[in-house]
Amino acid sequence: MKLLYIGSTASIVYMIRYSEPICSTYDKAQDTFLHWKFAVAPCFAIAAISHLLSHGLKIDVQELLWTFSIFLEAISILPQLIVLQRYREVENLTVNYIFFMGAYRALYILNWIYRAYNEPHYKHHFVVYFCGVLQTLLYADFFYYYVKRYVHYT
Repeated sequence: MKLLYIGSTASIVYMIRYSEPICSTYDKAQDTFLHWKFAVAPCFAIAAISHLLSHGLKIDVQELLWTFSIFLEAISILPQLIVLQRYREVENLTVNYIFFMGAYRALYILNWIYRAYNEPHYKHHFVVYFCGVLQTLLYADFFYYYVKRYVHYT
Protein backbone atom coordinates (compact mmCIF):
# COMPACT_ATOMS: atom_id res chain seq x y z
CA MET A 1 0.00 0.00 0.00
CA LYS A 2 2.86 2.40 0.83
CA LEU A 3 4.40 1.79 -2.60
CA LEU A 4 1.08 2.65 -4.25
CA TYR A 5 0.87 5.86 -2.22
CA ILE A 6 4.46 6.85 -3.01
CA GLY A 7 3.98 5.99 -6.69
CA SER A 8 0.77 8.01 -7.00
CA THR A 9 2.39 10.96 -5.21
CA ALA A 10 5.40 10.79 -7.54
CA SER A 11 3.11 10.72 -10.59
CA ILE A 12 1.23 13.79 -9.33
CA VAL A 13 4.48 15.67 -8.78
CA TYR A 14 5.67 14.63 -12.25
CA MET A 15 2.44 15.81 -13.90
CA ILE A 16 2.54 19.15 -12.07
CA ARG A 17 6.17 19.75 -13.04
CA TYR A 18 6.35 18.32 -16.58
CA SER A 19 2.92 17.56 -18.04
CA GLU A 20 1.13 20.09 -20.25
CA PRO A 21 -1.14 22.00 -19.75
CA ILE A 22 -0.65 21.73 -15.97
CA CYS A 23 3.03 22.72 -15.85
CA SER A 24 2.50 25.85 -17.95
CA THR A 25 0.17 27.30 -15.27
CA TYR A 26 3.01 27.46 -12.73
CA ASP A 27 4.30 30.99 -12.21
CA LYS A 28 7.68 31.06 -10.51
CA ALA A 29 7.27 34.79 -9.75
CA GLN A 30 4.34 33.96 -7.43
CA ASP A 31 6.20 31.15 -5.68
CA THR A 32 8.46 33.12 -3.33
CA PHE A 33 8.19 30.78 -0.34
CA LEU A 34 11.66 29.64 0.74
CA HIS A 35 10.85 25.95 1.16
CA TRP A 36 14.20 24.77 2.50
CA LYS A 37 14.61 27.67 4.91
CA PHE A 38 11.07 27.94 6.29
CA ALA A 39 9.70 24.41 5.89
CA VAL A 40 12.18 21.57 5.46
CA ALA A 41 14.97 22.66 7.82
CA PRO A 42 12.71 23.78 10.71
CA CYS A 43 10.56 20.65 10.42
CA PHE A 44 13.62 18.43 10.49
CA ALA A 45 15.02 20.27 13.52
CA ILE A 46 11.71 20.00 15.40
CA ALA A 47 11.42 16.33 14.41
CA ALA A 48 14.93 15.63 15.70
CA ILE A 49 14.25 17.43 18.99
CA SER A 50 10.91 15.72 19.57
CA HIS A 51 12.44 12.36 18.61
CA LEU A 52 15.27 12.83 21.10
CA LEU A 53 12.82 13.91 23.82
CA SER A 54 10.62 10.86 23.33
CA HIS A 55 13.33 8.24 22.62
CA GLY A 56 16.36 9.57 24.46
CA LEU A 57 19.66 9.04 22.70
CA LYS A 58 18.34 5.93 20.95
CA ILE A 59 17.92 7.04 17.32
CA ASP A 60 15.45 5.15 15.18
CA VAL A 61 15.94 6.50 11.65
CA GLN A 62 12.56 5.27 10.41
CA GLU A 63 10.75 6.86 13.37
CA LEU A 64 12.73 10.09 12.91
CA LEU A 65 11.84 10.29 9.22
CA TRP A 66 8.19 9.51 10.00
CA THR A 67 8.12 12.30 12.58
CA PHE A 68 9.74 14.68 10.08
CA SER A 69 7.13 13.78 7.45
CA ILE A 70 4.27 14.44 9.88
CA PHE A 71 5.65 17.88 10.79
CA LEU A 72 6.28 18.73 7.12
CA GLU A 73 2.80 17.58 6.09
CA ALA A 74 1.28 19.84 8.72
CA ILE A 75 2.73 22.97 7.12
CA SER A 76 2.91 21.83 3.49
CA ILE A 77 -0.12 23.95 2.58
CA LEU A 78 1.59 27.19 3.68
CA PRO A 79 3.00 28.14 0.24
CA GLN A 80 -0.43 27.77 -1.35
CA LEU A 81 -2.12 29.73 1.42
CA ILE A 82 0.45 32.52 1.06
CA VAL A 83 -0.26 32.75 -2.68
CA LEU A 84 -4.01 32.80 -1.94
CA GLN A 85 -3.58 35.61 0.59
CA ARG A 86 -1.33 37.61 -1.71
CA TYR A 87 -3.26 37.46 -4.99
CA ARG A 88 -6.86 36.75 -3.87
CA GLU A 89 -7.58 35.24 -7.31
CA VAL A 90 -7.77 31.49 -7.40
CA GLU A 91 -9.13 28.95 -9.84
CA ASN A 92 -12.17 27.00 -8.68
CA LEU A 93 -10.27 23.70 -8.90
CA THR A 94 -7.55 25.00 -6.58
CA VAL A 95 -10.05 26.37 -4.09
CA ASN A 96 -11.99 23.11 -4.00
CA TYR A 97 -8.79 21.08 -3.67
CA ILE A 98 -7.65 23.10 -0.67
CA PHE A 99 -11.10 22.91 0.89
CA PHE A 100 -11.20 19.14 0.63
CA MET A 101 -7.64 18.80 1.94
CA GLY A 102 -8.68 20.77 5.02
CA ALA A 103 -11.89 18.75 5.39
CA TYR A 104 -9.82 15.56 5.15
CA ARG A 105 -7.59 16.72 8.01
CA ALA A 106 -10.56 17.74 10.17
CA LEU A 107 -12.17 14.33 9.60
CA TYR A 108 -8.85 12.68 10.43
CA ILE A 109 -8.97 14.30 13.88
CA LEU A 110 -12.44 12.79 14.38
CA ASN A 111 -10.95 9.44 13.34
CA TRP A 112 -8.30 9.71 16.08
CA ILE A 113 -10.93 10.47 18.68
CA TYR A 114 -13.05 7.53 17.54
CA ARG A 115 -10.08 5.15 17.53
CA ALA A 116 -8.91 6.32 20.96
CA TYR A 117 -12.28 5.36 22.47
CA ASN A 118 -13.00 2.21 20.45
CA GLU A 119 -9.67 0.47 19.85
CA PRO A 120 -8.28 -1.11 23.00
CA HIS A 121 -4.62 -1.04 21.90
CA TYR A 122 -4.61 2.30 20.08
CA LYS A 123 -1.22 3.99 20.50
CA HIS A 124 -1.47 7.73 21.14
CA HIS A 125 1.26 9.86 19.63
CA PHE A 126 1.52 13.54 20.59
CA VAL A 127 3.19 14.48 17.28
CA VAL A 128 0.19 13.28 15.27
CA TYR A 129 -2.27 15.15 17.49
CA PHE A 130 -0.25 18.36 17.54
CA CYS A 131 0.36 18.37 13.78
CA GLY A 132 -3.23 17.49 12.96
CA VAL A 133 -4.55 20.37 15.02
CA LEU A 134 -1.87 22.72 13.62
CA GLN A 135 -2.73 21.81 10.04
CA THR A 136 -6.46 22.23 10.68
CA LEU A 137 -5.83 25.65 12.23
CA LEU A 138 -3.81 26.68 9.17
CA TYR A 139 -6.85 25.86 7.05
CA ALA A 140 -9.20 27.86 9.33
CA ASP A 141 -8.48 31.18 7.61
CA PHE A 142 -8.99 29.58 4.23
CA PHE A 143 -12.27 27.97 5.37
CA TYR A 144 -13.57 31.37 6.42
CA TYR A 145 -12.95 32.87 2.97
CA TYR A 146 -14.23 29.73 1.23
CA VAL A 147 -17.56 29.85 3.07
CA LYS A 148 -17.79 33.61 2.60
CA ARG A 149 -17.22 33.20 -1.13
CA TYR A 150 -19.67 30.31 -1.38
CA VAL A 151 -22.40 32.28 0.41
CA HIS A 152 -21.73 35.35 -1.75
CA TYR A 153 -22.10 33.43 -5.05
CA THR A 154 -25.21 31.43 -4.08
